[in-house]
Amino acid sequence: MKKLVLFGALFAFIGMASYAQEAAEAVTDEDLQKYANVEVMTSNYVDGKTEELRNMILNNEVIDGGARYNEIKAAWGDDAKMAEANVTEEEKAAFQAVKDFQDALQGSVKEYKTELIMDSEVLGAGTYNKVLAATKADPAVKEKLDKMIADMKAAQAAEKEGEGEGDDSDN
Repeated sequence: MKKLVLFGALFAFIGMASYAQEAAEAVTDEDLQKYANVEVMTSNYVDGKTEELRNMILNNEVIDGGARYNEIKAAWGDDAKMAEANVTEEEKAAFQAVKDFQDALQGSVKEYKTELIMDSEVLGAGTYNKVLAATKADPAVKEKLDKMIADMKAAQAAEKEGEGEGDDSDN
């Protein structure tokens, strides 16, 4: 009986391994392209939010730029250091607003990416899971996906650079 159970477990394991291999092979270039597109869209979203945060700090009339922001950040949470840096209540409120925005970024990015994944027109949860499993099971698939993402980002960067050159010639 013990041998039968072991044989059954071995057979099930082999079946699962071959199923996982088939799933990895079932990933198409279109699946990878969709997945890469979501990764690039998410990266662009993060870049936009990071730029928004940067502008929030640099253009803040109360904090008056990055140097003061960094000074407040270094003192934040330590009343003695806050007093030594002469941080005003107005600066505390402005810094807290920036900090709240920064703290909300991770959740915002997660929500944005989840919406993209769940949208069957963009990617779809099934395709996301299939590609994710394939990249974990097969380094070649991961490498191919990483190259697609890098190529897409490079194409976008070249396009932006081309747009910038066009803007300069109009001036």
